[in-house]
Amino acid sequence: MTSFLRSDRSGAVAAWLFAVAALVFAMVVVGGATRLTGSGLSITEWKPVSGALPPMSDHAWRDLFGAYQQIPQYREVNPNMTLAGFKAIFWWEWAHRLLGRIVGAAFAIPFVYFLVRRQIPRRLIWRCVALFGLGGLQGLVGWWMVASGLAHRVSVAPERLAIHLGLALALFIALVWTGLDAWFGQPRQESVTRWRIGTLVFLGAVYVQALLGALVAGNDAGLVYNDWPLMGGALWPHDYAGPGLWATIAHSQAAVQLHHRLMAYALFVAAIVIAALAGRSRFIAPPARVLAYGLAAAVTLQAGLGIATLMTGVPVWLGVLHQAGAALLLTLATVFAWRVRRL
Repeated sequence: MTSFLRSDRSGAVAAWLFAVAALVFAMVVVGGATRLTGSGLSITEWKPVSGALPPMSDHAWRDLFGAYQQIPQYREVNPNMTLAGFKAIFWWEWAHRLLGRIVGAAFAIPFVYFLVRRQIPRRLIWRCVALFGLGGLQGLVGWWMVASGLAHRVSVAPERLAIHLGLALALFIALVWTGLDAWFGQPRQESVTRWRIGTLVFLGAVYVQALLGALVAGNDAGLVYNDWPLMGGALWPHDYAGPGLWATIAHSQAAVQLHHRLMAYALFVAAIVIAALAGRSRFIAPPARVLAYGLAAAVTLQAGLGIATLMTGVPVWLGVLHQAGAALLLTLATVFAWRVRRL
């Protein structure tokens, strides 16, 4: 039995955290597909326990379809939908919620086991407790998001979608970071301050870009201004401003797409600069230097995917690939920021 005091490392705990992070990654991708297929409002009730089972009879299916027929999305967007069509969107949302339940179980059960066995490094115990709390909050926020589209809207509120995705990605970052800490233990020596701060700022920028992408998705803003590099033939969209500041930031299709584009350009330039500086810096170890090059390549690839997704009118497969690319970029940015802390 491993003592808290004898080790600040645990390969088993690290493997568990990385496995949960992989499940969260999958949940983000499935969530993107759920949004792109318009499936997120197909289940109009939140049943954390009984909802884990899908409908088992024709009567149960008709009850669920009847509940869906009461919301604005059915009446205004899908008035001709059949039961077969409803089943197609139901399975995406059900799979998304099932993954959420699996993530919860995959975290909670091993956590209790490792805690009882005293295998979790002492400095990581409360961090793991916080991770568990963040996962529970994510479930509540998910229902809060869905509820926004059940009464007066035909889709969920974009800002709630961004918060829901933001919490999932924050959980993902924390799982990866904590898993690395569990695998390698505490650093013997910290790197220079400017590199630590710079990589954390870049990680934060990638995170913000993902939230801007959620606002684009929530407003269906990828379906307008499908030319590039201009927007409707102009540098600045003519309908940028909404009726107020919040309406512009969160609800203007032109504004949210422009913000997402501008942040993409800034990230591209920053990634190239970081890679160039890392290649010349004597403070950056070779493994971190390789990560910097990989990060620049990933940003370039993700920008290309974003442009292709926009100019082809956001086909589902490309939209899902773009969201997966965002999660992969966030992974690399997290690992790079973590690695640069160590000489």
